[in-house]
Amino acid sequence: MALQCCYGGSTIQTLKLASIPSTAPLSSSAICSPFKTLTITPSAHLIKALSSPAAVVDSTTTHVVKPQWKAAIDFKSIVENKSAVAENLKNRNSTASLELVIELYERLLQLQKEVEDLRFERNTVANKMKGKVEPLERQRLIEEGKNLKEKLVTLEEDLIKLTDALQREAQCIPNMTHPDAPIGGEDSSTIRKTVGTPRDFTFSIKDHVQIGKELDLFDFDAAAEVSGSKFYYLKNEAVLLEMGLINWTLSEVMKRGFIPLTTPEIARSLVVEKCGFQPRGDNTQVYSIEGSDQCLIGTAEIPVGGIHMDSILADSSLPIKYVAFSHCFRTEAGAAGAATRGLYRVHQFSKVEMFILCRPEESNAYHEELIGIEEELFSKLGLHFKTLDMATEDLGAPAYRKYDIEAWMPGLGRYGEISSASNCTDYQSRRLGIRYRPESSTSPPTNTKKSKGRNLSPPEFVHTLNATACAVPRMLVCLLENYQQEDGSVVIPEPLRPFMGGIELITPKSN
Repeated sequence: MALQCCYGGSTIQTLKLASIPSTAPLSSSAICSPFKTLTITPSAHLIKALSSPAAVVDSTTTHVVKPQWKAAIDFKSIVENKSAVAENLKNRNSTASLELVIELYERLLQLQKEVEDLRFERNTVANKMKGKVEPLERQRLIEEGKNLKEKLVTLEEDLIKLTDALQREAQCIPNMTHPDAPIGGEDSSTIRKTVGTPRDFTFSIKDHVQIGKELDLFDFDAAAEVSGSKFYYLKNEAVLLEMGLINWTLSEVMKRGFIPLTTPEIARSLVVEKCGFQPRGDNTQVYSIEGSDQCLIGTAEIPVGGIHMDSILADSSLPIKYVAFSHCFRTEAGAAGAATRGLYRVHQFSKVEMFILCRPEESNAYHEELIGIEEELFSKLGLHFKTLDMATEDLGAPAYRKYDIEAWMPGLGRYGEISSASNCTDYQSRRLGIRYRPESSTSPPTNTKKSKGRNLSPPEFVHTLNATACAVPRMLVCLLENYQQEDGSVVIPEPLRPFMGGIELITPKSN
């Protein structure tokens, strides 16, 4: 079972462009007020949910933002598995209110029945007026129909408000968790595998910042003047190394049946949200473009996830495997200190991302395939790394299970994350509306609307998985620090040389 949700938030990280107005009003609506027709005594939580503004408030106005989309959340499953969901929230250290979600859902069912009953009464009155009716009786039926219509309008308005309130709360519930995932914070994550050993240096080790300066590979100072902190210019062989890493990674992953893509690097906010990212909030990692409903992507997972949004895929087309190259943009809010020195944590970088859409019963196997590809890539580059099974509090809302790979960075004197692989089960597909129609022995698969009368299987939500094949800046850190030589040069790993014009060594430039 996988339950679906999204993040809430309160503020917006904006990217101000010269051509965009200085004010950025959000989509807004009137603040929801308490229901007038409640027939049960609401709890304090329910009153708060129904009378509070929507999840996101524009601080420059008194308007609020209603949910712009609805996730296909399995509320029945939440109710039937209340204890398991509550335990999952506890293990993930989630602040979502399960009690409020259930209370809102039960009230929604009650209100839906009231609306259905009123519609039946209204139709009954309308049918009575179709025949021969005495004038006095007709007038009475007209008045009765008018009263029923007014009551129905009120109830339907309340139903819309309640549906929005339920979505706001339920979208905060994270995905369920794999039973083997370690419980606790990041320190509780367990090591699945260790590859290689740290290199034994016989000379004083430099970090990548010093190496890059001496070999004329980076320019952080000029980038800071042009764009701000945590930006950089790559120069000389560093440019070839980035391009070599990207092309080598694409070629290796394509051998395994992945379709190569380049993607848009701006996405609509709703697509970002549906993928489980938080475009609004005090510590958002997303740049939102002021005056629009668009964001810069933080990963190709977002535009690739949106390719098949609101579609029903043929069973025979699964699995669909993509490997996408894009530039990525992250605010890195709250990041500071030595751990962010140089290329380790930056606002803009190049990345190659793997993404799979598959049948539900296959997602665990494809998760193992993804982490296997990552481990093979990094092994071929001669890196020393460890694969971690991440603990529940470090999964993020979309992930059912997540593996991280941390490589040894001798110049920094520690392991650093270079990749992750996540199985998001149907968390993203329930938001994005990506389904498939299972083939059955009694009915051939079809994607057309000309199948009326055929015994088709009902569509089901696909499972989605994503994994980082190559995050360029972190890979540059690893390669420069692990392959540095005593004379100041850096050896290029053999697999990358054909993709760099045969360069085997980066040497110091002559003055």
